Amino acid sequence: MIELEHVSRRFGTFRAVDDISFSIRTGEIVGLLGPNGAGKTTTMRMICGFLEPSGGTVRVDGLDVAANPVETKRKIGYMPESAPLYSDMMVADYLAYVARMEGVDAEKKIPLLAETCGLREVMHKNISDLSRGNKQRVGLAHALMNDPEILILDEPTSGLDPNQVSEVRSLIKKIGETRTVIISTHILSEVEMLCGRIIIISGGKKVADSPTEELRAQYASTGTVRLLLGGAGADAVRRVLEGVRGVSSCSVQEHDDKLLVSVSAEGEGELRPELARAVLAQGWDLYGMELVRNSLEDVFRALTVGGEQHEN
Repeated sequence: MIELEHVSRRFGTFRAVDDISFSIRTGEIVGLLGPNGAGKTTTMRMICGFLEPSGGTVRVDGLDVAANPVETKRKIGYMPESAPLYSDMMVADYLAYVARMEGVDAEKKIPLLAETCGLREVMHKNISDLSRGNKQRVGLAHALMNDPEILILDEPTSGLDPNQVSEVRSLIKKIGETRTVIISTHILSEVEMLCGRIIIISGGKKVADSPTEELRAQYASTGTVRLLLGGAGADAVRRVLEGVRGVSSCSVQEHDDKLLVSVSAEGEGELRPELARAVLAQGWDLYGMELVRNSLEDVFRALTVGGEQHEN
């Protein structure tokens, strides 16, 4: 289990992480989201013990990471965005080197990792000759060498083509069946497919922490209502519909001889009945009306506007 209690991290006067608290249970796959510079990487480095918090406490399985760095690091495998591989070594030699550094029995462990990470066909190739997807697989094998209980992945599919993304995603799912996994990424489709829970950081602060489906459902009813109207003027439509209770904004575009209207809500609630009544009361023609529900991307944007910082 991972626990952060009122954790902050300053670099000089700059506060990269500001009073963040959350816990992650064993066996969860959690997405850590935020815009560039939000504090995601700093948070992960504090969990791994690479950075000490300026305030608060990080615990892994009940152990304070700052007070017990060796014991807690043994429990964690970390793969940074660009895995630090030795490109002039063969894959087999590199993994043997990592095994020696970790004090692991290479003869037993490396064949298992080659199978788990899909590396059997490239074990005798130089790392410099590998595709980026296979380099990511080698980075995962490195992170898994000491059989960690917790795996932390920073942008694991960054720079991969669609086929490589699919392969690495499947591999992460497989690994996540037996471990706690934290994935830091800005690719929201990846989070939806892999993560059962999402933590969003913006401006160094935690702004959301919910199961993926619950987070989406929470904001689903705050989508945009689109209407196709006839027999009306743009200014009149805007004036009337902005006067409907619960409407925050109304935009109007001409579409052939009709008007395409987009109406946004102030909060949760069903606008369509009130909008329909307002339209019909004016004698306008209503050709169509639909609710375009907010996607996870819309939720992310709403929660993180202005959340970029100058440090990560």
